Amino acid sequence: MPSFDIVSRVDLQEVDNAVNITKKAILSRYDFRNSKTEITIDKTDKKIHVTTEDDMKLRAVQDALIENLVKRKVDRKSLDPKPAEAAAHGMIQREIAIKEGVDSDTARTIVKMIKGKKLKVQAAIQENQVRVTGKKIDDLQEVMQMLRVGQMTIPLQFINMQR
Repeated sequence: MPSFDIVSRVDLQEVDNAVNITKKAILSRYDFRNSKTEITIDKTDKKIHVTTEDDMKLRAVQDALIENLVKRKVDRKSLDPKPAEAAAHGMIQREIAIKEGVDSDTARTIVKMIKGKKLKVQAAIQENQVRVTGKKIDDLQEVMQMLRVGQMTIPLQFINMQR
């Protein structure tokens, strides 16, 4: 029986590349000369840390980072920026979490959307993904199209298409 999986994944290597490009851009910008601005990535916790002197520079670094992520085809929906907070020596820091996987609320929403379409397909939640099965590939493709058009809070990918 034909099926596919709905997942939400982020290529951490592309995120790392975007962080490194942003670091180089900060070093060459005039408004960041003699400033203590730092951007790091923690791949194990899937978090990006930005530390700088003031709010304007923090926004500039975040905008440059998002621009580089989009260029590297990482969807900005996968970022979850936390509020800025004070750090040592008058610095400001922000933590940006990288979201992966389909959480249970989003998975339930996806299943409701699929059932509301009244197609002959079944959707099952499996850990951090949703598996959709059906007899006709056309029905599965219609589900994919509906989810692409729908306004989801996370980026979705469709993998493991089996005929």
